[in-house]
Amino acid sequence: MKVSYHGHSVVKVETDGKSILFDPFITGNPLTDLTVEDVKPDVILLTHGHNDHVGDTVQLAKKHDALVVTNNELAVYLSWQGLKTHPMHIGGAYQFDFGKVKLTPAFHGTGLETEDKQIIYTGMPAGILFMAEGKTIYHAGDTALFSDMKLIGDRHPIDLAFLPIGDNFTMGPEDAAYAAKLLGAKTVVPIHYNTFPPIKQDPNEFIKLLEAGNGKVLNPGDSIEL
Repeated sequence: MKVSYHGHSVVKVETDGKSILFDPFITGNPLTDLTVEDVKPDVILLTHGHNDHVGDTVQLAKKHDALVVTNNELAVYLSWQGLKTHPMHIGGAYQFDFGKVKLTPAFHGTGLETEDKQIIYTGMPAGILFMAEGKTIYHAGDTALFSDMKLIGDRHPIDLAFLPIGDNFTMGPEDAAYAAKLLGAKTVVPIHYNTFPPIKQDPNEFIKLLEAGNGKVLNPGDSIEL
């Protein structure tokens, strides 16, 4: 299984001939190495309904007939845009042919901003556990630190965790380092930083905070083999 990072919260997993894309914010993302024209997802996993996470989902899903998996409210809204969706909700898991997906809690906001200055409610934000080939990946989405992260790690031993460190909108480096301790993941990768001025961080300083010494900074386009 190949797992790659592509700026902000964009993560791609390639497993068993399938390409799975988390939170495909590509257009307007100053840090990504991807282009909408070159990405060909079979599946799109969305943590929550903010524009910098839903990103190019509609265009990509329509072009490639990709399945979109996310919380019920966002899935219903996207189905109204003509997308093929699978609705889920917090605590629920489902075994797909490409792997198993489980939604975990995340403490954050939600809502798509429209051009006419409206906010469309898009359900509860989530983290995502993705399990395939005997490995478990945890994408925390946008979240604050919360103590039940220990339960997540205890219930699902995590091989690779993607944690936001940007502060302001999510956990900052110190809280994310404590989250890593609770989760007990084998490898921790920082995400959701440096895209916008309010979330400017040095990821290498975050790595120094990890007691287990298990952090790894991935630049856009870098990958890990699990």
